[in-house]
Amino acid sequence: MQSFAYIVASILFILGLKRLGSAATARQGNLLSAVGMLLALVATLIDSGFSWGWILAGMVIGGAIGGYAAKKVEMTGMPEMVALFNGSGGIASLLVGWASSTPGTTLTPAVSIPLFLAVLIGGVTFTGSVVAYLKLSEKIDGKPVMFKGQQILNIIILAALLLCGVLYVINSGGIGNPWLILAVLLSFAFGVMAVIPIGGADMPVVIALLNSYSGLAACAAGFIINNTVLIVSGSLVGASGIILTGIMCKAMNRSLGNVLFSGFGSASSSAGKAVEGEAKPISADDTYYILEAASSVTFVPGYGMAVAQAQHAVKELGALLEENGCEVNFAIHPVAGRMPGHMNVLLAEADVPYEQLVEPDDVNPNMAATDVAIVIGANDVVNPAARTDESSPLYGMPIINVDMAKTCIVLKRSLRPGYAGVENPLFFCENTRMLLGDAKASVQSLVAQFKED
Repeated sequence: MQSFAYIVASILFILGLKRLGSAATARQGNLLSAVGMLLALVATLIDSGFSWGWILAGMVIGGAIGGYAAKKVEMTGMPEMVALFNGSGGIASLLVGWASSTPGTTLTPAVSIPLFLAVLIGGVTFTGSVVAYLKLSEKIDGKPVMFKGQQILNIIILAALLLCGVLYVINSGGIGNPWLILAVLLSFAFGVMAVIPIGGADMPVVIALLNSYSGLAACAAGFIINNTVLIVSGSLVGASGIILTGIMCKAMNRSLGNVLFSGFGSASSSAGKAVEGEAKPISADDTYYILEAASSVTFVPGYGMAVAQAQHAVKELGALLEENGCEVNFAIHPVAGRMPGHMNVLLAEADVPYEQLVEPDDVNPNMAATDVAIVIGANDVVNPAARTDESSPLYGMPIINVDMAKTCIVLKRSLRPGYAGVENPLFFCENTRMLLGDAKASVQSLVAQFKED
């Protein structure tokens, strides 16, 4: 009966993951995966004869924490919460490995190898996710932390971990084995060292990669306890995380190695030509007249929209523009925001129609014919230097070509660079107008004028 339940749960995981690939079916995919996990959990508990009192207590406490987080965490804090979830998965796998043996126990390589991998990957995922959380929440500086000999130190730590693994397996494993204890400490250190040189602009890649790590750690834990559904689910998470990491890297035209080791966003990497020119401010009143006469408008959201919590106002403005006979769409860059799919989540929360969400490759060919491009808090993903300035660290990165629209209106609080620390010549283009101030207040002002009219 348990094996049958595991098969059904695995099928639900696969179907759920497939449906998560589309914004229109993502909610169904999430529900299918949740049902699959519930089925797997119940089947495991019934067969294993655990103490239901402790299990129920854990479910109540965990459910309360999850419910509180779902209600209280703002959309701007979602990347930090995802980072913590990744870290929780990593430390859980480490603890499963740690608890799967007792001092003096002799383990076969079939158990000791995945046990060591669960501890190694779980430890790296845990501390790496904590550092990512601290960077994203700005509790520590989001810029890369680089120092002389850093990569050499990383290589030494990694070599020491591999040596610990070999010695642990040769000595037949066991929790009392000092090589496992040393590996736990080194994995924690390596997790920190792996993430501190990564700048805030690369956090979407880091989040996807750490998610993959948590899945791989869970897969290793599944081999330890001989749990088929844990192996399947861990493999799916690990594989999908790696695929998503590849998509993020492609969206930035950079290799994974460059993301992990280049220190992108540090003072030394933020080169590029000096930006000269004078920004042209515009008022909300004048912006209204431009939009009122427009027949096509493309919104380009970024992290600034999340900070201002402007997604509902933006959705309302888009609806009013449509009522005015305007064609409206939302161009979503894969690395906009602080985690994969950040803008999609925000716009879905505001009930923006799925068919209005378009990718850069779909919107760029028509950008020159677009009357108005409205950039809301995005910066690096619309920076023309990525096309024109070979000395810029953004050079070669696919962007949304808003500078080619007939009029580009940028909503920002100031002219400061984006998270990558790279100056943006878009602000000084002839067809660009800067609507400075709080994005939500600016959009609400435009909404009010359309309603009055």
